[in-house]
Amino acid sequence: NTMLTEEERQAIITYRLEKAENALKQVEANIANEFWDLIANRLYYAAYYAVTALLISENHETHTHNGVITMFGLHFVKTDKFTKEDHRLYQRLFTQRQTGDYSDNFFLDKEDVMPQIEPTKKFIKKISDYLSEKH
Repeated sequence: NTMLTEEERQAIITYRLEKAENALKQVEANIANEFWDLIANRLYYAAYYAVTALLISENHETHTHNGVITMFGLHFVKTDKFTKEDHRLYQRLFTQRQTGDYSDNFFLDKEDVMPQIEPTKKFIKKISDYLSEKH
């Protein structure tokens, strides 16, 4: 990503934020059907796309999901641009997505997933606002 022009970087950031918004729409569309594993997956990916947009905005490159969590903590939480609670939410979404997608003996339910929806929307809005203030 270090070879990106400013224009290319902005295009990727815009695209990632759009993907985050689309994932949130998929969350809303699945609540009535109570597909909690799928909702947990879309919540995590909504946050993931937004956080990777943040990292790209400051030229931080990472290739793993854990790397994104670590880099977010290092470059945005430790520097007080985002809060520890933002970091905890992101980690929680990651853990739930892992559980929902890969666990053979644990099912996510409404009580696990519903409380994450509003905080995730706020988190993505916070990232979006932060990125638009930067430019």
